[in-house]
Amino acid sequence: MWATAQYLSYAKPGETVDIDVTLAVVGHQITQARAVCHVADREILTVNAALGERALALAGQWQRAPEAPPPEECPPRAPRPDQLANINGRLEQRVVTARDPERSSDEPGDGRTIVWSQLTEVIDGVDAAALAVMGDFVPFGVAQALGTPRGGNSLDNTLRLCRLVPTEWVLLDIQVQAVERGFGHGLVHMFAQDGTLLATASQSCIVRAG
Repeated sequence: MWATAQYLSYAKPGETVDIDVTLAVVGHQITQARAVCHVADREILTVNAALGERALALAGQWQRAPEAPPPEECPPRAPRPDQLANINGRLEQRVVTARDPERSSDEPGDGRTIVWSQLTEVIDGVDAAALAVMGDFVPFGVAQALGTPRGGNSLDNTLRLCRLVPTEWVLLDIQVQAVERGFGHGLVHMFAQDGTLLATASQSCIVRAG
């Protein structure tokens, strides 16, 4: 239902990451839990989450998907050369509204970037794990908003899961709210191809000058 991750360090290729899970509160419908990921004594990632489901007939969606051509009609977005070895090299994206990040204009944008994304090489289907990865794109939105080739490094990622439906592509509506004091803040609304709001992510990131 809800999970927030705090990024503390990096795990390098070849390192073993241990995950310590604590169930803080176990209820009939909701469980509050915590997971700490670490390499030996070095803490990598801390996640707090609320898990569960309630049988309630009341439901609705008020956040609407932006107008966008289907992914097959949108040009591909290639990852930067330095990103080919990480998760970005496994992520396929199609551009709806985005500038080439390698061609810095130094002119601020409108703070909104829209792209289609899929992660089929790593995760089969769209679930909470896939959406958590796709929601980690506020730094890209910051680069688009500022007109710079680099956005920054994520400090956190909070995922709010709405409704999962089958979809091949996910439409990311990235909205940067502000950049101040060297940090950027924004949201990512994630929609299925039929317009269903799958989840919303919010992030803060360290902004890099270049």
